[in-house]
Amino acid sequence: MQDGLELDTALRLANGFGGGMRCGELCGAVTGAVMAIGLKCGFCIENDFEQKNYCNKKSYEFIERFSEANGSIICRELLKIDVRCPADHATPESQAAHKAVCRRLVTSAAKILDNLLI
Repeated sequence: MQDGLELDTALRLANGFGGGMRCGELCGAVTGAVMAIGLKCGFCIENDFEQKNYCNKKSYEFIERFSEANGSIICRELLKIDVRCPADHATPESQAAHKAVCRRLVTSAAKILDNLLI
């Protein structure tokens, strides 16, 4: 993987972000995309405010485009199911919604990122 991050490490690192961080809040596809923007555009030199501002601008731009394309950035709004507690994720309705919706949202996020980070 780019920048020396192994795939299994990246998957473990991002595991808790799905399901709106397991409480129906920010969509995991959005969280993952913002992490990717940080890897590509983020700053690593103290007081590099120009790079920090650039990364923030790209993050805001992604969030706006994702929200416009999908109607929200909030997991439970996108799924149209309330998944605010862990038991909610185990229901058949929630599992069906995740299968039907999440793949489309990840694809949407990837396409937006591809256009944003050219």
